[in-house]
Amino acid sequence: MKLPELRIGNLVAKIPIIQGGMAVRISTARLAAAVGENGGIGIIAGSGMSFDELRTEIRLARSLTKGIIGVNVMVAAREFKELVKTAIDEGIDLVVAGAGFSRDVFDIGKESNTPIVTMVSSIKAAKLSERLGAAAVVFEGKEAGGHLGTTNHSIKDFIAEMKNSVHLPVIGAGGIVNGQDIAEVLRLGADGVQMGTRFAMSEECNAAPALKDFYLKAQKEDVVLIDSPVGLPGRALKNPFAEQIDQGTAGSKDCKACLKHCSHSFCIIRALSRAQQGDVATGLVFTGENIYKIKEILSVKEIFNKLLKEIEVADNLSSSN
Repeated sequence: MKLPELRIGNLVAKIPIIQGGMAVRISTARLAAAVGENGGIGIIAGSGMSFDELRTEIRLARSLTKGIIGVNVMVAAREFKELVKTAIDEGIDLVVAGAGFSRDVFDIGKESNTPIVTMVSSIKAAKLSERLGAAAVVFEGKEAGGHLGTTNHSIKDFIAEMKNSVHLPVIGAGGIVNGQDIAEVLRLGADGVQMGTRFAMSEECNAAPALKDFYLKAQKEDVVLIDSPVGLPGRALKNPFAEQIDQGTAGSKDCKACLKHCSHSFCIIRALSRAQQGDVATGLVFTGENIYKIKEILSVKEIFNKLLKEIEVADNLSSSN
């Protein structure tokens, strides 16, 4: 299989891989720049950052690579628009809007000619995104980590139908951890893939060593669903905090009102931040469904090299069958 380039607006990624935007401070400048430098699209997760911090991360990423750098921001965040505008003012290449749907972001993108990419989990949402001016959609299936739009539909079952329903690039996401997964999703019709968990388990990822060790120990049965105060289900690793969420005892009276709408069952920004800092007992550890298949922490360059070799092997096997 000759890997296609991924075209989003006027941007062209040589390798059709977008790195997932993982908050809080899991995917920052160093990771995004490494992905961009290796031919993919690197993403800084803006949710949970101050405006000045986001500016600093974008400038740092720019100093490390001339590759494509985007920002991912949760629509559910109260400062969503301001974070998007801050990133655009810093000359970000594209914006990925997740954890909700915003009509306003498309007008913001048009004003600056910045491509807007939306995270969707249904054909209806993809069609609406296209009508409003999205440059691409990330079609996320039930296998994904973090906030989920669906817990029922696999991208592999619906990617072909999704591709036939819209006339813009469709990027498959959810449970993609190796080259075989990439090859399969591309053969089904996707223009590219988004990978989060695989890059969370990289040397350049901003997670604390204790969190990376926790990732490596994960087994299939450790992956659970939690109810996020954002109002969406989320996929995470089982730990004492996840058990408290399930029991309804994880609440916090200290609220920064960071979300537009919040159930106040717990503070998600603080919970994600604790995990990022290595507190795997009281932190919320988001993960994709197939984390147990990843057995080592590698540099981003090593990950890309391994993925490309696995894609070649998968293609050879497919051709011989």
